[in-house]
Amino acid sequence: MIKVIGIGKVKDKHLSALIEDYTKRISRYHKIEVIEVKDEPIYDDETAVLNREAQRALSKIDPSDYVILLDLHGKSIDSVSLANKIDTLFNNHSKIAFVIGGSLGLGKELLDRADERIKLSDLTFLHQMTRLILLEQIYRSFKILNHETYHK
Repeated sequence: MIKVIGIGKVKDKHLSALIEDYTKRISRYHKIEVIEVKDEPIYDDETAVLNREAQRALSKIDPSDYVILLDLHGKSIDSVSLANKIDTLFNNHSKIAFVIGGSLGLGKELLDRADERIKLSDLTFLHQMTRLILLEQIYRSFKILNHETYHK
């Protein structure tokens, strides 16, 4: 199973429709769950906000999950490498959890729980858009692993 855990709600209906479309496409290959956890209003100090958001995300992660954080300070990865990583991880783990932080980033407890940190790009994206980009890359990974054509 793949979990994509995102902090904050996707408010744009067009973006939500695309996220739903890619989730459906992936489900033809593997069980997937997209989980939204509530983000915090930024009225408190940043550390407190990050800690509360981290707790919500951690509540959706099982002890046996292999956790990959999407992080600007993570390791760069290309599409073929991600496909190979997913394939390899499923040989040793039944669940992979990808976690996308909120607008302030990722809390310390979440960073400590991570098995790995990757970045999709050197560019910064809205965290809601990152969900779509990640799902597209997971879908692309399954196309690569199944030797199926996919537009470039």
